[in-house]
Amino acid sequence: MNPIHPKKLLNSKWTRIKPLNKLKHFSVVKVEYDENQKVVDCIIRAEYNNQESHIEWRQLKNASEWKQGWH
Repeated sequence: MNPIHPKKLLNSKWTRIKPLNKLKHFSVVKVEYDENQKVVDCIIRAEYNNQESHIEWRQLKNASEWKQGWH
């Protein structure tokens, strides 16, 4: 499990273990919180083509799918 705190998500960098359509390196570019400071939306951007997509931020904790940083 990758340790990541919701407050440290913004601008964090991630590597997808199994690249999908040549997309391997990502950055978190937007995080929205509710009134209780819980993450309600997280957007990652692929470095290869700047494609943005929504992701459930807890998926980034799965070490079999993601590594923290760019590898």
